[in-house]
Amino acid sequence: MKRNQIVLGKIMGIPIGLDHSWFLIFALLTWMLADGYFPKEFAGFPVWQYWFISAITSLIFFMSVLIHELGHSAIAMHYKLKVRRITLFIFGGIAEITEEPKKAIEEFWIAIAGPITSFILALLFYYIAQALINFRPAYALFHYLALINFILAVFNLIPGFPLDGGRVFRAIVWGITKNFQQSTKVAAIVGRFFGFFFILIGAFQVMGGNLIDGLWIAFIGWFLESAASSQLQMQELHKLLAGHTVQEAMSTSYGIVPWDLTIRELMDNEILSHGRRFFIVRKEDNTLGGMLTLHSLKDVPRQDWETTKVSKIMIPFDRIKKVNSDYPLLKALTEMDTNGVNQLPVFENDELIGILSRESIINYFGILHETGLAS
Repeated sequence: MKRNQIVLGKIMGIPIGLDHSWFLIFALLTWMLADGYFPKEFAGFPVWQYWFISAITSLIFFMSVLIHELGHSAIAMHYKLKVRRITLFIFGGIAEITEEPKKAIEEFWIAIAGPITSFILALLFYYIAQALINFRPAYALFHYLALINFILAVFNLIPGFPLDGGRVFRAIVWGITKNFQQSTKVAAIVGRFFGFFFILIGAFQVMGGNLIDGLWIAFIGWFLESAASSQLQMQELHKLLAGHTVQEAMSTSYGIVPWDLTIRELMDNEILSHGRRFFIVRKEDNTLGGMLTLHSLKDVPRQDWETTKVSKIMIPFDRIKKVNSDYPLLKALTEMDTNGVNQLPVFENDELIGILSRESIINYFGILHETGLAS
C-alpha cells in the first residue's frame, strides 16, 4: 500500500498518506449520494447542487475517518507506541501502529478511542445540522455526516478482528486469560465468522436484485475475513519462530561491491548476472561503508546510472540497525516491522556474516514446514 500512496503531510508528527484506491471509493460514494440518497431524502434541489453537496460530504466524511484514526494514534502515542503512518484507502483508513500494546488495558483504550471519536463527531454534526435546519442543503450535508459517523462507530464495534470492536474484545479476553496469543486467536476466529457472515449477506442482496450494495457488503466481508486470516497466520509464524536465532534464517547470498562502482556496472555485473538483491559497499580502506538494495535504485533516473556511484545511494552503516548472530529471530522480525526495514546486517564478533531479510525469514519458515519441524 505504501507504494501507491500520495503523501498529504503530517499531523501530530504522523505521516498522512492517500492510497490510490481512495479515489475510487470517493467517486463511488459521491455518485451514490448525488444519484440516490440526497434526491430521495431531500427532493427539490438542482442536479448540480446534489453533486456539489455530495462531493463536499464525501470529503468531510473522509476527514472524519482520518480523525477517527488520529483518535487511535493519540492514545497509542500516549502509551509510547510509535505510529508509522495513517493511510486512507478504499475501506476507510488505517493507523499503522508498529508494535502491540504491552498490557490489555492499553489495547482496550487504543481500540475504543476510534469509535468514541466517531460518536463525538456524530453528535457534533447532529447539533450543527439542527442549527442549520432552515438551510436545507447544509442541513442535508450535516445530517448525513451525523448518520454516517454514527454508523461507522457502531460498525467498528462489531467484536471481530481486525475491527476496533475485535480489538476491544481481544483486550477483554486478554485481561481475563492473561494470554495475548490466545486472545488474538479467539478475536481473529470471531473476525472470520463476521467476514463470512457479511459475504453471505452480500450474496443474498445480489440475488435479491440489489447488485451494488450486495457486492459492496460482500467485498467488506472478504476484506474482514482476509485480514482475520492473516492475523491467524501471523500468530502461527510468531509461534514457530520463537526460540530461533537470526543466524538460522539469515542469508549469505549478498554481494560485496567497491565504493566507486557505478549503478550501471552494478546492474550488469551483479544484479542481472548473479540475481543478487542486496549488497554491502566497501570503502577504499576496505571497511564497511553501507548497504544497498534494489529499492535504492528506483530513485535514480536510468540516464544517470552511468555516472552515479553506489556510494551516493547506499544506506550508511551508522544509520542501519544491526543484530548479533544469536539475536532472537522473532524479536528481530518485530524490530524490522517497527522500524519499517526489510533487511538487517548480522554480525558475529564485530564481523559481518550475513543479511537477515523478510525473504530469508519466509524461506526459513518454508524449510521448517517441509522438514516437519513446524509441527
